[in-house]
Amino acid sequence: MDIRVGTLNLASARDSRGRSLDAAGLRTALADLDVDVLAVQEIDVAQPRSQQVDQPAEVAAALGVSEWRFAAAVAGTPDPFRSWTPVDPPVLRASWETPADPLYGIALFSRLPVRRWSVQALGAGRAKLPIRAPDPRTGEVRTWWFPDEPRLAVAAELDGVTVIGTHLSFAPHTAARQLFRLRSWARTLPGPVLVAGDLNLIGPLPATLARAQRLVTAPTYPAPAPRVQFDHVLALDPVTAGPAEVRALAFGDHRLVVVPVTLPGDAPVRP
Repeated sequence: MDIRVGTLNLASARDSRGRSLDAAGLRTALADLDVDVLAVQEIDVAQPRSQQVDQPAEVAAALGVSEWRFAAAVAGTPDPFRSWTPVDPPVLRASWETPADPLYGIALFSRLPVRRWSVQALGAGRAKLPIRAPDPRTGEVRTWWFPDEPRLAVAAELDGVTVIGTHLSFAPHTAARQLFRLRSWARTLPGPVLVAGDLNLIGPLPATLARAQRLVTAPTYPAPAPRVQFDHVLALDPVTAGPAEVRALAFGDHRLVVVPVTLPGDAPVRP
């Protein structure tokens, strides 16, 4: 069985000027993407900074998929002057649901049938990160000191493979702790298991920590001239991977990553 797995930090679909694409622009930017399962991070729902666009629904439309789930890490509009309002316990939003309030989080999209969806909370760190981003009230780009949001992982159990999408903390020690928690959770899911996402850990480090196979070896950040790899696809069980596609899009500060994976014929199923 062959499957194309990808990861993309959407960054609220902001372009080089810091403005988020509208719904039509987002669909156009992703229209030619050839991927079976895509993990997406930093994705907005009804946020003022991204023109109130329901970004998970628009990404799904661009990919032509009906199988997807969105997990909100934060309820409301992110504000650097106050703490995040976490969604606790985490809830998966299905494709047929339309939230009324602003949300922010991660999503997982699949062109293949999904047997079961699940979500896992990974916790949050205490660090703050300086980020150049639009003011959610005025749209003016400025430097913000953002607190670390709660981190999540979403799993899609397919025929013969489970794919997990996630976005780990920007604080390396916290990201490492979250990766250990993710691996423990992954061991309860049917294998082989693939992990895709912005892990905020560079190069070979996440594969080493997770005792996993690194399927992509290329710099992904920052998008215009990448120097480090934050965006990964890992295999927690033996698989074969082909050459990866790593390219910049019309938005975002990370490059898109897509890798073809050949799965073993008899995939192990864990208890």
